[in-house]
Amino acid sequence: MTKDSAVQQDAALDYQPPAAEADEGIQHSLFGEILDWMLAPLLLLWPMSIAITYLVAKSIANQPFDHALEDSVTVLAQQVRAVDGKVIKGLPGSARDILRADDIDNVYFQIQGPHGEHIDGDRDLPPPVLDEEELPTSANVHFRNDSMHGTPVRIAYAYVRLEHKPGVEAPLALVQVAETLEKRAQLANEIIKGVILPQFIILPIVLALVWFALARGLSPLAQLQERIRARGSDDLSPIAPNQVPEEISPLVNSLNDMLTRLSSSIEMQKRFIADAAHQMKTPLAGMRMQSELALRQTDSAEIHRSLEQLAKSSEAATRLVNQLLALARAENQPQAGTSMQLLSLSDLARSTVQDWVSASFAARIDLGYEGPDEPLEIEGNPTMLREMLSNLIDNALRYIPAGASVTVRVRSDEQHAILEVEDTGPGIAPAERQRVFERFYRILGNKAEGSGLGLAIVREIAHQHGVEVEIYNNPRATQPKLPGALFRLAFPLPPEPPIEESEAPYYG
Repeated sequence: MTKDSAVQQDAALDYQPPAAEADEGIQHSLFGEILDWMLAPLLLLWPMSIAITYLVAKSIANQPFDHALEDSVTVLAQQVRAVDGKVIKGLPGSARDILRADDIDNVYFQIQGPHGEHIDGDRDLPPPVLDEEELPTSANVHFRNDSMHGTPVRIAYAYVRLEHKPGVEAPLALVQVAETLEKRAQLANEIIKGVILPQFIILPIVLALVWFALARGLSPLAQLQERIRARGSDDLSPIAPNQVPEEISPLVNSLNDMLTRLSSSIEMQKRFIADAAHQMKTPLAGMRMQSELALRQTDSAEIHRSLEQLAKSSEAATRLVNQLLALARAENQPQAGTSMQLLSLSDLARSTVQDWVSASFAARIDLGYEGPDEPLEIEGNPTMLREMLSNLIDNALRYIPAGASVTVRVRSDEQHAILEVEDTGPGIAPAERQRVFERFYRILGNKAEGSGLGLAIVREIAHQHGVEVEIYNNPRATQPKLPGALFRLAFPLPPEPPIEESEAPYYG
């Protein structure tokens, strides 16, 4: 074997056939599904109905011929009697000929004495088989299926009680009449033909009616599809539920809910883009004005002053763009999923406060942290939570005067881990506490620099974590004119893991 053939053989052994396509990725037809579930039982029941019809037809065909056999046995039994202890029959030859007269089937009869001796008729007709404990009785005519010379026959038989002496049990003679099954089979076939042949005509009609009924029943879906397709790209109005069948109403209601949310989202995006464009005009216009002014200046001091203003405008524009990006990231975060993880809220708050210490020194504001010594764990996105807390600290540092203080506090109660940011500034009036979370909203009379997006980012990230931002006056404020503000977020504590038996404490 050459080296190339060995490599080819190894490759053939390593080959794995491609996996079958997952059934979930295959698009199914609703019409075909309903048609399959309707026709499959119908086509399954049809051969069952044929089999049942055949059995019923055989039963119906047996009844008249069984009655005729019963009459023959009764008549023949009336001709059997015992005289001087011998069994004799009073059946004349003409009666025997009438008994055997049949143009289609062969008829056999037999008379046996009490001891099985042959009295008259066909010797080859088999006797009835009785159980060891079963005794023959003369009460009724009985029927059984057997064979005669290899041909199936239907046999009617009865036991005839003969004359007997007092005190001695009367002996029983056996009378049997047998008939082949040709007439029965013909009658059963005629019955089956009369029942089955119309089904061959009815079945295609039923299939056509089922097809038509399904097409007619699913036509509202096609009409709904045409109405939706005929809409304009900007038409997000709800679909009228009264124009669709009751079974489709839940689907239409869900679609209307989605259209409402989509319309609200599009309107929010349009408003956001318009507000962002409007807000970007101010720093960009300032940068352009300062740059043009610097170009016209000849004094180096004036040029330096214009460049400083240009740097401030650039810084404001950069901050606005960064906050717009932060808000976009917050809005596109899933509420629950792989981004959530178990983290220490106290450690995250402590490290975030350390990042803002230098900024607080520059603003001459006392920034502090209060929290537990042990880690306080919650489920959340660490990047988004750090962004949220940074915006709360930045908002406090910007809107309170120099010499005030900002405290970040982490604590817990029985069910929540609580994050608080409090300051000793001018506070937020109760009428303004809901509006401050709106995008680009600024409290009138406030001269602090800002984009108006910080608290909007805070609320969005809080919603992504399933919590609300609550605003109060600072209960630790000491000056009536500076009531301060307290921002509070209560995160649910994660459930405690179950204690394994091996880890359970032992109190022996």
